[in-house]
This record gives sequence, structure tokens and C-alpha cells, in this order.
Amino acid sequence: MSDDTFVFDSLQDNDTITRFLASLTEGFRKGEIALSGDGVAVDLHPEGLLNFTVKAKKKAGRTKLSITISWRDNERREGQVDPPLTVR
Repeated sequence: MSDDTFVFDSLQDNDTITRFLASLTEGFRKGEIALSGDGVAVDLHPEGLLNFTVKAKKKAGRTKLSITISWRDNERREGQVDPPLTVR
């Protein structure tokens, strides 16, 4: 699998962010999230258990909210064989 990086950084109002988060929520529900912009695109397929982290920080009149969601893709490479399970 290739390494794909998508970054979008902009100034938005609450309504625009709310619509984006609703679209993102629907993508998680369907198991398909497609992001594109500035000539870069990445397709994500969240499934199974996901790592979910929320951080909030207030400092010197600035507030930051970070949400991180991560998972391992379950794609198999051609010819890939799982190691045997050993129980002792």
C-alpha cells in the first residue's frame, strides 16, 4: 500500500464545519470516506475497532480542539499468509 497524505487547512465558520462533520459521520457509517482537494485525493475505509482521541486546550485566549481517529487497514497483499496461532 502506498503512503497517501491529505492535508486541508483553512478558516471556516461553524455552519461549514458542522456540514463537514456530518459528511464525515456519514462516511464512517458507510465505511467509506473520500477526501480531495488541491489535486490530492485519498480514499479511506474505516472498519473494526478504531482508536479515538479527543483533546481540548485553552491557553492565553486561544482554544484548540483536536480529534484523532486511527485504525489499521485490513488489506491483504497478494501472497500474504497469516502467521500460525500457537497456544501453549
